[in-house]
Amino acid sequence: MTNINAEEIKARLDAGEKINLIDVREPDEHAEYSIGGILLPLGNILSMQVDDIEDLKTEEVICYCRSGNRSMQAAMMLETFGFANVKNLAGGMNGWREKFPG
Repeated sequence: MTNINAEEIKARLDAGEKINLIDVREPDEHAEYSIGGILLPLGNILSMQVDDIEDLKTEEVICYCRSGNRSMQAAMMLETFGFANVKNLAGGMNGWREKFPG
């Protein structure tokens, strides 16, 4: 697992690149503010409920949460499940909103 920063993700999204974002927060957090991505709460990942993203095992997957802690745990778990290219959004949504308010 490696970290990726908000600026790099934003630049790639702005360029129209398709990125596999996995939001590991809870549904209410996702509803409040999201940069897109598949909602897959950390609890689901920890209980090995990853069927929804099984087809992404060989692709780059970027996990994010509120601060970067849950997404780091999720990224490490996904690696143990055989996901080959997992990244963690450093600073999570807190960092994203600090750099890109609004």
